[in-house]
This record gives sequence, C-alpha cells and structure tokens, in this order.
Amino acid sequence: MNTETLLDQLRTKLLEGGILGSFTARNLATGQQISLDPDRVFPAASLVKVPLALATMQRIIDGEIKGNTRVDVSPGRLTIPGPTGLSRFRHPATIAIDDLLYLSVSVSDNSATDALLQITPPEHVTWLMRELNLGGIILRHGLGELADTAEARLRPEERYLAHHLAIESVNRATGPLLSQLDPARANTGTAEAFTNLLNEIWRPTRIHEAAAQRLRQLMNANVLRHRLAPEFDTDATVWSSKTGTLLNLRHEIGVAQHRNGHTIAVTALTESTTAAANQPAAEELIAHVARQLHNHVRALQDF
Repeated sequence: MNTETLLDQLRTKLLEGGILGSFTARNLATGQQISLDPDRVFPAASLVKVPLALATMQRIIDGEIKGNTRVDVSPGRLTIPGPTGLSRFRHPATIAIDDLLYLSVSVSDNSATDALLQITPPEHVTWLMRELNLGGIILRHGLGELADTAEARLRPEERYLAHHLAIESVNRATGPLLSQLDPARANTGTAEAFTNLLNEIWRPTRIHEAAAQRLRQLMNANVLRHRLAPEFDTDATVWSSKTGTLLNLRHEIGVAQHRNGHTIAVTALTESTTAAANQPAAEELIAHVARQLHNHVRALQDF
C-alpha cells in the first residue's frame, strides 16, 4: 500500500472512531518518517515529564545540582483514578532528586513532578527545548493543576460529564474554557517536536550521553502500558515509552527497538470526541493506527 492511501484509510478510521489525532513514526536509523498532522499543537499532559527529566539530568551532569539531594515532598492526597505514587501518599516524605526522576517518568507521579519543577522550573525546560531545536515543546505550569478538573469532584458514574465539558470547551469559538486544554495556557507540544525529542534521546548529538541513557532506562521502566504497549511489547521488541492522559486527551510517545536492529520512534497525540471516561475501543484504535504507521516506516527500510 502506498503512503497516501494508508494515511487516507487511517484518517477515516480515526474519524469514525471519534478520535482527532496527530501521529508520527520515524526510523531513527534512516530518518524516514510518516505522519498524520504532525504540527498540530496539543496540551501535553504528562508527556512534559520527559523534557523535565532531561533538563534536570542535564543540570545534574553539569554539576548545577546533585542527584542525591533530598527533597521534602508533601502528600498529594488525591483520590481520583489515575494519580500514582506520592500523589496518593498520606504523610510527608523525603526523597532524593534521582528517585523523584524515577517516580515522575516511570510511575507518572504528578507530586514528584511538581517537586522537580521547584528545582528545574518550567521556563528553564522551555529554554532548553529551544536550545536543542525542540521549540515545539513548551512548559508553563506544574502538574498539580491537571488534577483540578470537574472529574475530581464527580462520582465515578458521573465522570462522563467532565468529558462532555472538556469536548464542549474545546469546541468553543472563543477558545477552550478549561485552561488545561487551552494551547495558549497549557503545557503543549506537537507530534513532530516529541518525535524529535525521542530522536535526540536515542541518538544524542546535543545532550549528554549519560542523560540520554538514564532517560531511556526510565522510559523502559514505564509502568503504564495500556495504550501502545500491547501493540509493540514482544519478546523480540523493547518498547520504552511515556503516556499522557487528561480528560479526553490520550497520548503516548515511545521507541520500539527490534531485535533485528530496527529502531522506530512513535508519537500519538489524540483527543476524543466521545463523552466517556473509559474508552477501550479508542485505546485500541490509537494503538492500531500507531502500529500501522510504524509498520509502514519499517517496511520502507526493508525495501
């Protein structure tokens, strides 16, 4: 199947499934790439934990801060579905910066992330992304704000109402009502920019190799593997990734390292138009589209 035919088919499937998406698959050895709307700006949700970790590790290696420095972290006391780690702690904890990096990236802990943002603030991360020619990634605020949505105040059987509000908010002619979904106010990124970030982490040219290696390890240890991992995790493939989920946003970035030497970066940034909290069919569709793009790029190298 030629590239344009494949892209047309995948666009149709996404539209029929109620998904607006931006996807990119890139062969990191050859640079060959296939994309669907790669420059569309999305609120990045938890994906920003990857550039934050990179910026923090660069500072550790440069000697600006020490990885074994202990940080006092207050409990998150969050009970809504999703938050992990310190976000659910009941008592204060003292944790080293190195371990906060693990909790932030591998466990997707928002409280650990906000503790890191006190050390490496959003403006520093955004500055570094521009220095690395990754200006499509912008940090503006902490992760605690992501939990401040209607979903946190509703009973489980009413969570769909929060998703309805999110969809209607984005569709407003004057711009999104919810700050977390407003590209002018939220942490944001594009599929192209996040793919470029993955490229730099797996093929470092401008960042410290030690920082890249540590970040690859953290992404490989990702405990949230319900979205793209089912399509990529096999005995012959190592899938290292980071998810991002907020209301009707479902994202994931990752790299598939195949035993035969192929290394493919995959980015999926998506927005659902269906007002439902749990959407297994949407998760399956997102993974299917990502896999089809991955397979096409991989076949180009084989050809």
